[in-house]
Amino acid sequence: MDHRSFKRQDSVYSSKIKAGKRRTYFIDVKQTKGNDYYITLTESTKKFNSESPERHKIFLYKEDINRFLSALQETIDHVKNNLMPDYDFDEFAKRQEELEREYNARHEHDDDRDNIDW
Repeated sequence: MDHRSFKRQDSVYSSKIKAGKRRTYFIDVKQTKGNDYYITLTESTKKFNSESPERHKIFLYKEDINRFLSALQETIDHVKNNLMPDYDFDEFAKRQEELEREYNARHEHDDDRDNIDW
């Protein structure tokens, strides 16, 4: 059996979205052997009882991108405008920024120690 066929393809572009302590989303653009491209959307969730994360993946091909984007935007607009019009969707972005500032402040001293010329 040729294990190379199972080799994970490298991304040509990647975005990472931290969503709380246990969930991360990855949006990757990958290249096929025929020099074509596709997008993978991955949700990675850390489980309490396992060291390895649980992953769910969607493959999005070029012929579906416009319809997918349109349907996603339509769905998001429906949730924001019809189902939850009074909800502050920026609340989580603000909370994430605050958590990142706290994290950076706690680890700022770690960086200083690394630069000390002993």
